[in-house]
Amino acid sequence: MKKFIINIIIFFILAILAGEIVVRFTHAISDIPQRTIDENGIQKYKPNQTGYWKGGDHKWIINDLGWPGELPSNFEDLVLVMGDSFIENFMNPNECHQSTYLKSLLPRFNYLETARSGVSLIEAMEISIENDILNPRHTLIYVNNNDFLESIAEIKRMKDITQLNLKTNKIIRGEMKAPELKKILYNWKLLYYFYNRFTLNITPVKADNKTPKQKNTKTELPINEIKSLLNYITKNYDTNSKTLVFHPNSEMTIVQLCQEFGFNTIILDSSNDKDWTFSYDSHWTCYGHEKAAQQVANQLDKLLQ
Repeated sequence: MKKFIINIIIFFILAILAGEIVVRFTHAISDIPQRTIDENGIQKYKPNQTGYWKGGDHKWIINDLGWPGELPSNFEDLVLVMGDSFIENFMNPNECHQSTYLKSLLPRFNYLETARSGVSLIEAMEISIENDILNPRHTLIYVNNNDFLESIAEIKRMKDITQLNLKTNKIIRGEMKAPELKKILYNWKLLYYFYNRFTLNITPVKADNKTPKQKNTKTELPINEIKSLLNYITKNYDTNSKTLVFHPNSEMTIVQLCQEFGFNTIILDSSNDKDWTFSYDSHWTCYGHEKAAQQVANQLDKLLQ
C-alpha cells in the first residue's frame, strides 16, 4: 500500500511537470508581466520583461521605463501615446501599435506609449505629470466612456483603479490586487491555465491584460460628476498640450463636455468600415489600430503645425 501511494505521488509530480512544460512551450496561456508601484504611486510594469501572447504568435516587451513596447530612438519632438489596455495592446505585435503606425505616418515626431490596463482618465493625468521630465511636445490620451466614470470614486469605488474623490478633491491611488498570489499564479503556467479554464466556465472573469473597458453607456450619465472631474483636471493639470482621442461610439455628451472645458479632441469613427475588433474580444486588431492611427495622424498634423 505504501509503495502504491509513493508511486501515485511520483506519477502526480511527473504529470504536473509534464503539463507545465507543455503549457509553457505551446504558449497555451499568455504570459503576464509583473507590476510595481513607483515612488509617485503610479502602477507600471517592472522594467525589461518579455513574454509571449497566447499561442506564441508574437512577443511583448516591457521597456526600461516600465511601459509596454519599444522606446523611440530619441526623445526629441516627442509625442506621448497614453491609454488603457487598447494602447497597451499585448494582443498584437509591436508593429501593430499606435506608436509604430503614427511614426510611419508622421515620421518627423518620435512616439512613446505609456499605457496600462485599467488606467482611468485621472490616472492618465497623473502619469502625464511623471512624464513631464521627458518634455513631450504633445500627449494623446485615448479614452472611452468608462475612463471618465471610473475616475470618480463617488460613482463606484474601485480600489485597484486610481480615482478622484470629488468631496475632498483628493486623488485615491489604485492598489494592486493580491500581488503575491498573482505572482505565483502567473509564474505557475499550468495552474494559471486551469484557473483560466475554470473561471471562464463559471463566470466571465477578465484577466488584467485584456480587460475590454469599451462599453456604450446607455443609462443616464452623471453629468454633474463628470463636470466636476473635468473642472478638477483643468485646474490641476496642463491640458493645452494634450488631446483626448475618443474611441468609436463614445458618448457625444461626454465629448461635448470636454470641448466646453477647452480640451482638444479627436473622435475616431469606425462606421462604413469593416470591423476594427477581434471576433472574440473588443480590443482593436492590427487593422483597427492602423485605421485609428490614420485618423489621429490627420488631425495631429494640423495641431502641431
